[in-house]
Amino acid sequence: MKVYIIGALKNKAVPQFANELQEQGFEPFADWHAPGEFADVNLHEYGKQRGWNYKQVLESHAARNIFAFDKFHIDIADAVVMLAPAGKSGHLELGYFIGKGKPGFILFDEEPERLDIMLQFATGIFFDRPSLFAALQDLTK
Repeated sequence: MKVYIIGALKNKAVPQFANELQEQGFEPFADWHAPGEFADVNLHEYGKQRGWNYKQVLESHAARNIFAFDKFHIDIADAVVMLAPAGKSGHLELGYFIGKGKPGFILFDEEPERLDIMLQFATGIFFDRPSLFAALQDLTK
């Protein structure tokens, strides 16, 4: 089962989590994490140097290529797991995936201080990996 990992570029736990999913027998996808935590910042700065506004940066070849790469891998996934906390893009990816009628999970590293009621859109919310892994395994049955 293909599992797309959603998370922040600055979240250093993403590669290790991908390894853990693989050890559980899943096909994790987290290659979007490879460009590093400043990828978006660097693209935005490049756009500023070119004299582009925010919208022009989003419409650039680089931004469209990055978007197409991520969207392709989200679209072929069987499930997604968002490692929280995640930014706006991560929440958009999760909502997009769930909106397609596919299972999307959230894994917190600790209980958040702020309550987000709309997280109930998620198929499941977890605070430990074994429970999440069990829920993913249930999808394969």
